[in-house]
Amino acid sequence: MTGTTLDDYTDRYARRMRGMTASEIRALFAVASRPEVVSLAGGAPYVAALPLDAVGEMLGKLATDHGPTTLQYGIGQGTLELRERICEVMALSGIDVGCGASPEDVVVTVGGQQALDLVARIFLDPGDVVLAEGPTYVGALGVFQAAQAQVVHVPMDGDGIVPEALEQAIVEVARSGRRAKFLYTIPTFQNPAGVTLTEERRERVLDICERAGLLVVEDDPYGQLSFDGDAPAPLRSRRRDGVFYLSTFSKTFAPGMRVGWILAPHAVREKLVIASEAQILCPSAYAQAAIATYLATMPWREQLKAYREIYRERRDALLDALAGLMPAGTTWTEPKGGLFVWATLPEGLDAKAMMPRAIAARVAYVPGTGFYADGTGAGHMRLNFSFPPPERIREGVRRLAGVMEQELAMRQVFGPVGGGLAGRRRGQAAADAPDPGLA
Repeated sequence: MTGTTLDDYTDRYARRMRGMTASEIRALFAVASRPEVVSLAGGAPYVAALPLDAVGEMLGKLATDHGPTTLQYGIGQGTLELRERICEVMALSGIDVGCGASPEDVVVTVGGQQALDLVARIFLDPGDVVLAEGPTYVGALGVFQAAQAQVVHVPMDGDGIVPEALEQAIVEVARSGRRAKFLYTIPTFQNPAGVTLTEERRERVLDICERAGLLVVEDDPYGQLSFDGDAPAPLRSRRRDGVFYLSTFSKTFAPGMRVGWILAPHAVREKLVIASEAQILCPSAYAQAAIATYLATMPWREQLKAYREIYRERRDALLDALAGLMPAGTTWTEPKGGLFVWATLPEGLDAKAMMPRAIAARVAYVPGTGFYADGTGAGHMRLNFSFPPPERIREGVRRLAGVMEQELAMRQVFGPVGGGLAGRRRGQAAADAPDPGLA
């Protein structure tokens, strides 16, 4: 007797759909959005901090005064006006004319996610290898999976990706007869770990990739959200050849606009435009005009400062709550910017198995399994601090700590099932050695 399925189209899907599953984060949205649940799960910026009256007036004027252009089709590369503004934004981080940044080499995308997808479309064949930090951004894993590429994770510690481990991964991939096409990295305020690649390691990583002929895809959504001085200069500000710089306005203005960009080596620019036109025809002219007008007419640099202050306060609330409430054996990173803390559970706890009980206690997080291509990472969780106010963050940690204490009591019967970590340990400083919990 043959098996049955609720999906009548199972035998008609393309091979690339095999194994594709919903992300851990998307699966949580429906539950985490309930008002009684304290959500430490998402990565939403606090858009209520924007001057919404002024933004609303600006958006209305775009439609009434410039509707014939803003509501029309556009060009695949994006408007020149916005590409020029993007170059001004990148210059704040050190990516300027001196290192080859030009509006001609910027391609506007529908958020940072499409930027990732375009890079995958033009470079990845089925079976190719992508090297990526372990853990890494769940959305990137979905893109690489759709491209039928294999992700090989490179360990991190508190100083970012470990250069020696990167060298070893390149050697092992080549030894296996496979081809690594590029290194995908979030070197600044990494998602999900919150760690930042040090100055010294940035140069070493670039040298390693250059020697190996490995492209670098630098994803930088959070670099302008530094809490303690300026973030290290991006990789793209140090090398122009072989480095693709991806960013977005989702974290520094508003994710609902869905506007991001790629700064690519000149020879690749046209291929990115062709791929984008085949995919979406052109990015939204209205959204581009909104971003360009915001950057031209509003105090966006002061708004960045406001975001930093809000997120610093919320990060401190999360770190203080973790230090005061988490059970012994819990460790976590201490980000100097961005939106996330990466926590490792006491030995014996499984973040994914614990999730239903956490939801029952009205608190949500993202289990670490979503950030590894092979589904490992059950001993970890990602905690977001950008969206809930400080008092809700503290209440969420209180609920989460209670769930963990109950889990520890129950797990004593069954023995440990996982462990290891990062950052700071309650009651003692973390070791300086490479952190196995970020491997």
